[in-house]
Amino acid sequence: WLGEGNSKTSSVYINSNHQVDDDDFYDKNLALFEEEMDTRPKVSSLLSRLVNYTNLTQGAKEHEEAESIGEKKKPSKSPQMGTLMGVYLPCLQNIFGVILFLRLTWVVGTAGVLQAFCIVLMCCCCTMLTAISMSAIATNGVVPAGGSYFMISRSLGPEFGGAVGLCFYLGTTFAGAMYILGAVEILLMYIAPRVAIFEGEGAAMLNNMRIYGSIFLLFMALLVFVGVKYVNKLASVFLACVIISILSIYVGALVSAFSVPDFPVCMLGNRTINAHDVKTTHLWKLFCHNSQLNTTCDEYFTSNNFSEIKGIPGLTSGAISENLWSTYLHKGDVLEKRSLHTSQVAHPASDRYPYVFADITTSFTVLVGIFFPSVTGIMAGSNRSGDLKDAQRSIPIGTILAILTTSLVYLSNVVLFGACIEGVVLRDKFGDSVKGNLVVGTLAWPSPWVIVIGSFFSTCGAGLQSLTGAPRLLQAIAKDNIIPFLRVFGHGKANGEPTWALLLTALIAELGILIASLDMVAPILTILNLQPSFQASLLILPLVLPKTHSLSLAPPSPPDVCSAHLSRSLSFLGMTFCLALMFISSWYYAIVAMVIAGMIYKYIEYQGAEKEWGDGIRGLSLSAARYALLRLEEGPPHTKNWRPQLLVLLKLDEDAHVKSPRLLTFASQLKAGKGLTIVGTVVPGNYLQSYGEALAAEQTLKHLMDKERVKGFCQCIVAQKPRDGISHMIQSSGLGGMKPNTVVMGWPHAWRQSEDPQSWKTFINTVRVTTAAHLALLVPKNISLFPSNSEPCTEGYIDVWWIVHDGGMLMLLPFLLRQHKVWRKCSMRIFTVAQMEDNSIQMKKDLLTFTYQLRIDAEVEVVEMHDSDISAYTYERTLMMEQRCQMLRQMRLSKSDRDREAQLVKDRNSMLRLTSIGSDDEDDTDGGERDRMTWTKEKTTQYRATHSGCSTPEGFRDMLSIRPDHSNVRRMHTAVKLNEVIVNRSHDARIVLLNMPGPPRNTEGDENYMEFLEVLTEGLERVLLVRGGGSEVITIYS
Repeated sequence: WLGEGNSKTSSVYINSNHQVDDDDFYDKNLALFEEEMDTRPKVSSLLSRLVNYTNLTQGAKEHEEAESIGEKKKPSKSPQMGTLMGVYLPCLQNIFGVILFLRLTWVVGTAGVLQAFCIVLMCCCCTMLTAISMSAIATNGVVPAGGSYFMISRSLGPEFGGAVGLCFYLGTTFAGAMYILGAVEILLMYIAPRVAIFEGEGAAMLNNMRIYGSIFLLFMALLVFVGVKYVNKLASVFLACVIISILSIYVGALVSAFSVPDFPVCMLGNRTINAHDVKTTHLWKLFCHNSQLNTTCDEYFTSNNFSEIKGIPGLTSGAISENLWSTYLHKGDVLEKRSLHTSQVAHPASDRYPYVFADITTSFTVLVGIFFPSVTGIMAGSNRSGDLKDAQRSIPIGTILAILTTSLVYLSNVVLFGACIEGVVLRDKFGDSVKGNLVVGTLAWPSPWVIVIGSFFSTCGAGLQSLTGAPRLLQAIAKDNIIPFLRVFGHGKANGEPTWALLLTALIAELGILIASLDMVAPILTILNLQPSFQASLLILPLVLPKTHSLSLAPPSPPDVCSAHLSRSLSFLGMTFCLALMFISSWYYAIVAMVIAGMIYKYIEYQGAEKEWGDGIRGLSLSAARYALLRLEEGPPHTKNWRPQLLVLLKLDEDAHVKSPRLLTFASQLKAGKGLTIVGTVVPGNYLQSYGEALAAEQTLKHLMDKERVKGFCQCIVAQKPRDGISHMIQSSGLGGMKPNTVVMGWPHAWRQSEDPQSWKTFINTVRVTTAAHLALLVPKNISLFPSNSEPCTEGYIDVWWIVHDGGMLMLLPFLLRQHKVWRKCSMRIFTVAQMEDNSIQMKKDLLTFTYQLRIDAEVEVVEMHDSDISAYTYERTLMMEQRCQMLRQMRLSKSDRDREAQLVKDRNSMLRLTSIGSDDEDDTDGGERDRMTWTKEKTTQYRATHSGCSTPEGFRDMLSIRPDHSNVRRMHTAVKLNEVIVNRSHDARIVLLNMPGPPRNTEGDENYMEFLEVLTEGLERVLLVRGGGSEVITIYS
């Protein structure tokens, strides 16, 4: 009906006389929503933004600013890679690293085929379960630069993400150091032993590793600095060497079934001889004192014969039956073949004889810690997600295929090594029994050099991959700005290469190279990789919990191939595997890693990472909060569980500044940062027009809460009348069992001189509302004189005047205040009032017993108040109060009239005092008649009818002749007497706590009530008026 030909077709809904441009009249179909287009964009606009999504890390400040102001970012110059080059091949290179060629044969020989198979299977299952959890996250949205860190942080929040991300960064960096150490070991022991700078073993070999390792690290870092595309080009060459090396192992195993390789092993009895020393004359000299035939020789040497066995017996030799079981050794033990005959000798073998010795003490846990780094390369692809064309698709497919490939290779190699290689050769870590050949190289076809060269390039390529991925991971963490001191590492070259992060990575890797021992770096790397894997398995649990789904829309569903139940089971199993492997491999390293991760977590939490990424922890928190709130609803809290949950009412001035910020300071001292605190204020006006003012007021309250370190919530209510807004706030604050039970509000200062009587009327109305809601009420008077959090009281007393019992609040509040550093050094005194009919001595004993049972350390004193006549001052004070109240109520004076009226009262004050005292003395017998002369309803009505213009002097004379109400005189007498006693005993107290009397039931006496409270607290510096909520808050029972 809008027309197909002309876009400006007339319509009964559109004024045809008003012509508009195409830009203004762009969308008639959405005219109903045009006023909300700035906050609720069209679906087409949203989809356009999603399609043009950049690879800049989500959550980074630069990205958020770019979206808000519409800056055009330069297109990234980083290469856009697919699954094969970007994920699958890097994962293969990192997994087929140093351990496969240098340590797997040793693991099989020491643990046996069965236990080695279990070690490999357990580690591979752990990584597979981790990859499944990671894939469940990667397939649910765009994965920008940062890969694994991005997924963990966006799923578990910035605190977990930062802690785990840094641990994983350190693990990737140490992995680079381990691969470099492996390359140096291959170079110095198998390729070119003569290039060693320091001759000998032990410390000399470690120094050689440090020097050559530092040189290798420098060249690799320079290559990575040049650009990732060159690393990718070399990666293909390195991976080809790795594949050829692995294929040579399989071919060699098959060939050994028909043609056994010639690698003889020399044995003395059942002990393995170092093949470097296999010369008859040389052996004679080593086992005997000299070369003479009649010399004394080693007893084991003379009792056993030399023999030669095949180092590679072949696939069909049946060697696997002997290699099935474990042979764990202690450091310094000789490698022995148990099936060979030997004569037993009491003394152990000496290290000066040419045997092959175990260099470390081995156990199942040690082997797990050393082998696990060989399966930790699964994050190599996700770390480079910023260079991937479609990270959402490439990361899961490439990673899982790489794990399946490498797991199959590892497990088959375990069986092949056990079936083809002699057990003593397998346990020979450095190949001393086979003339210094690489053990796995003895099985390779056609030559051991295929394995040696292939393993060398494999370790170099894995080192390059680690040095490429680690800086990008650190750069992603730095760009998120959750750890302030790492911010500098978020910068790089123009094309995005992380220059500063690469420099830090090289320095940390150098620390690993200085350790110089592959077997010592491997357990550290195991823990640093298991912890992120543990978190990666943990992160999917909150995303598939049904309760969490109902509360949080952000956590996505797992992949379609797995049901929610299966995903939870696999993730929980992976988490259990990782945690178990951490403590199996090295329990002390595991504890240290958890402590470091915990410190990073608390640091990020302390810095206050204000990031809302829709993480799963937030969903879990909502589920836990919902569960806890429902539990609290099951019944009212027991007295032992009662805690003051505060609702602090603050008043803002015209500039949206808090009038009494010390009120929040006092609340923070009372709570000591614990429990529920809601800070509320009322913004006068209409909500639709005052919404912006309400937001500004809320920000003001939040800023003040942060300044005073008050943990809680703020609530702003817009209402036409403040008293209605406060009433609504008291009724609606909180949720379920977490509703406030105590209201804290300020005393209306200068309420007598206030032009607006609504201030003190609002105060009294709030007192009535809290009483009706059965809430406790705290009113600090002279709040500006209360100490701040930086002004601790060095000494003094907290005085409690316990006049009436209303739940024990007066006992509980001083105890809570003394938990704070400001009031900690103050002592507590408890005063109670005894009448004439009370036994003050017994009251003191009972009060001491009560405080002892409450475990309250306080001085106790009972104050006796004797019956006394009402003083002239009390009578005069009451009369002046009633005069002022009646005149203001009758005349509704302006400010100038009030001043004139107040002056008139003052001028006639002396006459009033003499008249009142004289009347008491002369008409003592007619007290009842005098007491009945009050302003009753009838008299007030009559007075209003006859004195409509009561601004005349005659009207004032008639009002001054009125005598005060007897009940008001009695109340004033109580206030005056109590004030005298309190000021006399507590004039030096730091703070005085006393019961707050309730307001009168008749609202006509509200102003009198305010006057009573003024008289009661007159002369006291700091006063806290306390009114209980009607329920017991303390108990003597355990």
